[in-house]
Amino acid sequence: MTMEVDSAACLVVWSFLWMLSPAGGDAEVSCVFMESCILPCSFQGGTDAVIHWTLVTAGDIPVHSYYHNRDQLGHQGQSFRGRTSLFKDQISRGNASLQLTGVQVQDQGRYKCYTSTIRGNKESFINLQVDAPVHKVDMEQEENRITCSSEGIYPEPELTWSTRPPSNVAFKNTTRVQQTEQLLYNINSSLILSDRVTDLVYSCTVSTRSNRRRATLRELTSLDGSSSDTTIPCSASNTSLLNFSLVWRFNHSRIILNRTRTSVPYTVSEEWRQQVKGVSESGSLTLQDLSLKQEGIYTCELSDDEETNITNTLLRIKGSQTGVTRVNEGLVVGAILFVVLAAGLVVLYYKNKKVKNTFCLHLLIIYCVCLY
Repeated sequence: MTMEVDSAACLVVWSFLWMLSPAGGDAEVSCVFMESCILPCSFQGGTDAVIHWTLVTAGDIPVHSYYHNRDQLGHQGQSFRGRTSLFKDQISRGNASLQLTGVQVQDQGRYKCYTSTIRGNKESFINLQVDAPVHKVDMEQEENRITCSSEGIYPEPELTWSTRPPSNVAFKNTTRVQQTEQLLYNINSSLILSDRVTDLVYSCTVSTRSNRRRATLRELTSLDGSSSDTTIPCSASNTSLLNFSLVWRFNHSRIILNRTRTSVPYTVSEEWRQQVKGVSESGSLTLQDLSLKQEGIYTCELSDDEETNITNTLLRIKGSQTGVTRVNEGLVVGAILFVVLAAGLVVLYYKNKKVKNTFCLHLLIIYCVCLY
């Protein structure tokens, strides 16, 4: 029921825009990659309507045909098969709009809608352009190199760097753009820092004609934690964020936890359930029962519809209970071994006088071995 209402609303909007378009001019339609899109076409309604949709810019490829009160798809272009449909219940009222699903970059171009009834013939033209918006921007830091990347974009995006606060820090960047088999663009840029400046936030913005997204990265900071409760901060440039997604990672790849929205409880991965104690409203992570295995880089990603804030923290574990326990156990075992061997040598001393001269030497060797 909801889908029918949405389709009807779309058709009303398209009809209104169609009436406002200049006479004889092409209608402009923007479609989102891999989503559904409606190409508008209207005519004077009547019975026995004939409708032909063709892609003009590709050599009049047949897209969809309708006559004798049913679809006629025998000559339909291969790339459109299974992806086109008409609103058949509205054809008699003069609606020949085409619905195209799973929109591809190759679908963009100039389309012709030809209609014919006993009232006459009509040709209309629609220019379709495809947009694959920027969904996510990733940033990582390794030593003095910061890398920014984004994938699956159309048309070709632009990438810009900036710092907050603005600075005169000297840096150079190299940007690479690659196109996939689906004609989408992947962009990657590396920023090499020649002069290290602390307390700077680096921003990378990826833009297209339809939208833009930005990622911000604070330089790697160090934190001395303990085997008991340790809180790792997570910062956002916009402190008024009310609805953001949250992801915590360990050493850039292993996911600790994630939360899709502020109102949704976070989900902790199986291997981190013992260590995760809680998450604050700002996204800071509190861990417990840590050992040397949990030393490494912790990454916090806070994202809303326009920006992703990334914070990297190098955590060092001080006073690990595991390490202390192992040292204590080694000392106890060494002491017991020393006492047993020393007692054995004393017994041997009294039984055999010949070992008298080497007794002290043996005792000293045993003592050193136990200490080691």
